[in-house]
Amino acid sequence: MPRRVFRVTAEQAGERLDRFLVALLDGELSRARVQELIREGAVVVEGAPAERPSQLLAAGQEIVLVISPRAPRRAGGPSQGELVLLFEDEHLAVIDKPAGTLAHPTSAVGGGTVSELAAARWGALPTPQGDDRPGVVHRLDADTSGLMVLALSQAAGEPLVQAFRERTVEKVYLALVHGEPRFDSDWIETPIGRARGRPDRMAVLDGGEGRPAATFYLVRERFARFALVECRPRTGRTHQIRVHLSSIDHALVGDRVYPGRVRQPIPPGAPALERHLLHASALRFAHPVTGAQLSFESAPPPEFTAWLDWLRAR
Repeated sequence: MPRRVFRVTAEQAGERLDRFLVALLDGELSRARVQELIREGAVVVEGAPAERPSQLLAAGQEIVLVISPRAPRRAGGPSQGELVLLFEDEHLAVIDKPAGTLAHPTSAVGGGTVSELAAARWGALPTPQGDDRPGVVHRLDADTSGLMVLALSQAAGEPLVQAFRERTVEKVYLALVHGEPRFDSDWIETPIGRARGRPDRMAVLDGGEGRPAATFYLVRERFARFALVECRPRTGRTHQIRVHLSSIDHALVGDRVYPGRVRQPIPPGAPALERHLLHASALRFAHPVTGAQLSFESAPPPEFTAWLDWLRAR
């Protein structure tokens, strides 16, 4: 069984145990699964089994998590998730992924992921990203909602991966951020790599470290202490938009992994929120087989629009 060991920092003191683990695992496990593991005794705090998911943590505590793998579950109905299909032909499909759904199974989580739902719907699919990721040619973080492309044929699989790699796919995201950007639009061009001392996280690096990364942002709407921004990443580094926006003090609302240099409090009366507010809202690319230009758009989901409505009404 995979075993993870974490140490609570001063900044993390006072955090709930379940939220602490979900943030550090960053998409590997859902919050429901983490709570389940805590109740099963799979989480140990300072040598003793955790008392409850809501247990508050203190600085310096050692947290040990033993992850018992789940056998993948075949999805067959609404209770296990369904793909929201926007386009389909014999070569590819475009779906609207809800927040909380993983792109593919991990060693600890199976059932209800995009690749499993795709295999259940279409059967054998190409695996250009690995045998455990049928149909997947790019990914979204578990808590990021929005558009994903799936390969349905061998003829489409590798060309789609190559298109994302060569940056010929135009990707547009909507992000609700803390603070009000100084400029109406700008480029963030700073390298990204594994955070020093925190290999589970990404960070902006200097001194010749990290890989080149570039994100263009455009302010779509301004509020008091918040802004809705459109992001167009030119590169596709892990957690790129989240890391880049956090690095300029405009962390995503709801992002517990990359909260910026100062964690921003959520105002009283704000809508409930269990994920970061980042949505893949548009995709434009050439069909890998026919060459036809394809364009898709997706409106933000209810938990995102609830925040926008609340901010506009303030």
